[in-house]
Amino acid sequence: MRALMLDIAILLEDGWPGIDWEELAERAVTAAIAHSPYAAFVNSAATYEIAVKLTSDEEVHQLNRAYRDKDKPTNVLSFPMVQCDLLEGTANTDDGEVLLGDIVLAEGVCAREAQGKGISIADHAAHLIVHGTFHLLGYDHMVDAEAEAMEALEIRALANLGLPDPYGDRETGD
Repeated sequence: MRALMLDIAILLEDGWPGIDWEELAERAVTAAIAHSPYAAFVNSAATYEIAVKLTSDEEVHQLNRAYRDKDKPTNVLSFPMVQCDLLEGTANTDDGEVLLGDIVLAEGVCAREAQGKGISIADHAAHLIVHGTFHLLGYDHMVDAEAEAMEALEIRALANLGLPDPYGDRETGD
C-alpha cells in the first residue's frame, strides 16, 4: 500500500505556538481519511489537496458571519469543494488532483477550549483538523444520528494519533 497522496497547505498567522503545523495537519488529515469510508483514497493515484488556515478569532468571526449567519467566532470552519455525492468518483480526475477544501481554525477559541479541557493546543487543533476533514468528506452533526456517526469516526482517528476520546467527558442521557 502506498502512502496517501496529500498536499496540505498550511497558512499560519501570528499567535499560534511554534510547532510543526504541517506535520500535525498531515497526520490528522491522514488519520481522518484512513478511518472514513473513503480510506480507498489511500491507494488512489490522485493527489488530495486541503488548505488549513490557522488564523485569528476575528477572521473566523467574519467567515462565520458571512457563510453561516452566526455573529461570533467558532473553533473550526470547513469549506468543502467537492459535493459529498461526487466524492467516490474523485480518483478519476483528469489532472490527478482533487481539491477537497479548506479548514480554518481560530487561535483564541482553540487556545481557550484546550485550556478548559486541560490539553495542549496542538492536541486540540489535531482534533479540530480531524473534525474539519470529516466535514470535507461530507459528514455533519446537525441531527443526533449523524453526530454520533461522525464522533465515532473522530474517536477512532484520534486514537490512531494517540489522542483520547474528546467526547468522553459528556454526561449521558442529555
